[in-house]
Amino acid sequence: MAVAGERNGQEAFGVDVGRLVVVGIGLIGGSLALGLKAASGCREVIGVARRAQTCEQAVALGVVDRAVTDLGEILPELEVGDVIFVAVPTLAVEAVFTQLKDSLPAGVTVTDGASVKGSVVAAAKNVWGQVPDFLVPGHPIAGSEQSGVTAARDDLYIAHRIILTPLENTAAVHVQRIHTMWEAVGAEVLTMPVVEHDDVLAATSHLPHVIAFGLVDTLAHDAENENIFRYAAGGFRDFTRIASSDPVMWRDIMLANRDAILKAIDLYTSNLESLRSAIASGDSEHLMGVFTRAKAARDHFTKMLAKKAYTEIMEAKEVTFVARPGGAVNGDLRVPGDKSMSHRSIMLGSLAEGVTEVEGFLEGEDALATLQAFRDMGVVIEGPVNGRVTIHGVGMHGLQAPPGPLYVGNSGTSMRLLAGLLAGQAFDSVLTGDESLSKRPMNRVANPLREMGAAVETAEDGRPPVKINGGQSLRAIDYTLPMASAQVKSCVLLAGLYAEGDTRTTEPAPTRDHTERMLAGFGYDVNRDGPRASVRGGGKLTACHIDVPADISSATFFMVAASIAPGSDVLLRHVGINPTRDGAINILRAMGADITLENRREVGGEPVADIRVRYAPLKGIQIPEDQVPLAIDEFPAIFVAASCAEGETVLTGAEELRVKESDRIQAMADGLKILGINAEPTPDGIVIQGKGGNGEVAVFGGGEVDSLGDHRIAMSFAVAALRASADIRILHCANVATSFPNFAELAQGAGMDLEVR
Repeated sequence: MAVAGERNGQEAFGVDVGRLVVVGIGLIGGSLALGLKAASGCREVIGVARRAQTCEQAVALGVVDRAVTDLGEILPELEVGDVIFVAVPTLAVEAVFTQLKDSLPAGVTVTDGASVKGSVVAAAKNVWGQVPDFLVPGHPIAGSEQSGVTAARDDLYIAHRIILTPLENTAAVHVQRIHTMWEAVGAEVLTMPVVEHDDVLAATSHLPHVIAFGLVDTLAHDAENENIFRYAAGGFRDFTRIASSDPVMWRDIMLANRDAILKAIDLYTSNLESLRSAIASGDSEHLMGVFTRAKAARDHFTKMLAKKAYTEIMEAKEVTFVARPGGAVNGDLRVPGDKSMSHRSIMLGSLAEGVTEVEGFLEGEDALATLQAFRDMGVVIEGPVNGRVTIHGVGMHGLQAPPGPLYVGNSGTSMRLLAGLLAGQAFDSVLTGDESLSKRPMNRVANPLREMGAAVETAEDGRPPVKINGGQSLRAIDYTLPMASAQVKSCVLLAGLYAEGDTRTTEPAPTRDHTERMLAGFGYDVNRDGPRASVRGGGKLTACHIDVPADISSATFFMVAASIAPGSDVLLRHVGINPTRDGAINILRAMGADITLENRREVGGEPVADIRVRYAPLKGIQIPEDQVPLAIDEFPAIFVAASCAEGETVLTGAEELRVKESDRIQAMADGLKILGINAEPTPDGIVIQGKGGNGEVAVFGGGEVDSLGDHRIAMSFAVAALRASADIRILHCANVATSFPNFAELAQGAGMDLEVR
C-alpha cells in the first residue's frame, strides 16, 4: 500500500492492504473501491455481487478489477493483509459471515459498513460463537440518495467521518489496517463503543429518516394535499431529501436498531406533543424557547461540520496572520463589547425574574459559550442580533439540569464563574472545555467552593473537567484570596447567593468589580468596603436593561498601535473605564503615551468614555505593582509598547500571567526574542530592553512567532508589525474570535496591513 502506508508510516506494523474484496458493489462498497484504487492503496480490488450484470458493470466502470457472484470462489486465494469489506444491507450481514466461517484464511481482516453495529456484533456471535479478533465493525458516515454501482464515486469519503467500533478482543493489527485503509481515501477515522454508536445514530440519522419518510408518506396519501409537491419550496425539498434513500436498507436499519430508534421516537413524540400544546395555547415563551435553542444548536452543528469535528465541539481551525511592516492607525473606532460584562449579563439575566434586555453584547466565542450553557439549562435567550440579546429569566432556582456536559470552549471566565453558580443548584453538572482550557488550573475556585460545602471534583492537578454534585447545602465563608483574581472572587460571591449567611471575600489587590456592580444593577444587595465584598444568600435578582460598553482589553491593542506608530490618531468610542480595569491607560500614560478621555459618562453603573490616542515617543518604566491586577489581560500588548520605548521596562508581581490561555510571560518573551527584542522572563514578570529612539525606525525584525492559540498574543504581535522591518507571520490565531471576532477587519480599516490566512 504505497500511498497510504507512506502517509501513515505504518509499513513496519504490517497494516498494508493487499487485496480489497468488496461484498456488495453499490454506492458504499463501490466508492471505497474507487477511492482506494485512486490512492494506489491496494494491489487489487475484487467485487462480489449477487447478479452477474452488476459484476460486469462494476468491471466496465473501473470500480473493481474483477468481480464474481460467489464469495467462496475467491476466498482460497486470499492471504495475510487482505481486507474483506461487507457492504450489504444490515440484515444480510449474517449470511455473509456464514460464508466466511469455515473458509476464511488466517490473517485476513474483515470489516463492514452497516449502520447498526449491535446487529453486526450479534450476527458475528451467532456465526462464530463470539466476535472474532479479525472483525472490525465500522460505519462510514457518508452517502447519497443515489444507489447502486453506477452511483459510486472515488471522492465520497473525503473529509467524511468513519466510525470504527472495535471490541476488547479485536486485534490491534486489524484495527490499524482498517484505520489506514479509510485514511487512504481521505476519511477522518474515529472510534466509539458499539452501544454508544447505535444510540447516537438512532438520534442523529435514523430518527430523521423516520420523520422524513413518515412526512412524505403522509402528504402523498392525503387527497387534500395534492398540490403540496407541486408548490413545495426549497425548505420542504431539503428537509425531505433523505426520504429518497434506499427503502430496503432503511427497513433493515429500523428493524436492526429497533430499541434505540423507538427510544428516540418516543422522546421526539413527547417534545412534539409539548410543542403542539404550546401552539394551541398560544404559549409564546415556550415557542421561543424551542426555536431559539434549536436555532443555536443547528448553528453550532453547522460550525462543527465546517470544521470537520465530530467529537470535539468548536475545535479551532488553523488561522495564520501575516502582518506587514509600517503604516499608522487612524479613525473613529468602536471595538466589541466588554467580554467580562457580556458573560455576567447572561448569567445574572438568566437567574433574574423578568426579561432582561442586553445591548452591546460581545458576539465572540467565549461569551457565546456562556450563552449556550444557559440555553442548555432551559433559559430562553433571543439573539444575539447585532449585539442585542433578550433573556427570559427563570429566577434563582429555575435552572434545569443540562442534557450533558456544559462545554465552554476556551473560556476560563465561563468555567470559573459557572462553577460558583452550579454549586448552588439541585442537579449535577459537568464543565468541560477545549484542549487549551483543559490545561488551566481550576482548584483556585474548587477549593473555596469545597470550603462552602460544595461537592466539586476536578481532573489531575485540579484541571478540567469540573464535576459538581448538586443538592448540597452551601454555607457562607469569609475567604481571603491568595492572589488577586476577579474570576475567583466572582465565583465565591456567586456561590454565596445560594449559601446560608453572609459570604465575604477579601482581595490582596483591586480586581475588576463587574460582578459586584452588576449584582447591584439587578437589585441584589452587595456590601463593599475597600478590598472586601459580601453578599447574603437567599435574595433575588430583578430583570433590568444592560448597555455593555466597548471592552478596554480590546481597545488596548489600538491604544498601543496608535502610541507606537508615527502619524497615528484614533478615537475609541464608548469604552468602559471601570477603575478596576484602567491599568493599561495608567501604564501607557506613565510611559509617555498621549491618551485623553473625552465625553465621560456613566451607563448602567459603569463609567464610560471615548478614548483618544495619538502617537508619542515612549519611555521604559518600572510598572507599579498596584497597577498589575488592573491590566492583567492587557500586558501582551503593553509588552509591545515597552519594546518600542526608550530604555528598560520591568514588570513584577504578575505571576497570574503564567496561567492564562497560555503562559503569556514566556510566550511573549519567546516571540519578542525572535523579532530581535531583548526580553528576559522572570518568575513573576519580565524585563524588556526597549529600542525606542526615532519613531520612524523599525524596532522589530520580521519572523514567525507562535501565539500558542492565545488570542491576546496573536493580536499583540499583529500590532508589532507597525514598527517592524519585515513581515511578521503569526501562527494559531483562530482563537482571536473568542474575544475580538472582527479584529482583522477593524485593523485593516484603521490602516494596518494584516492578512488572514
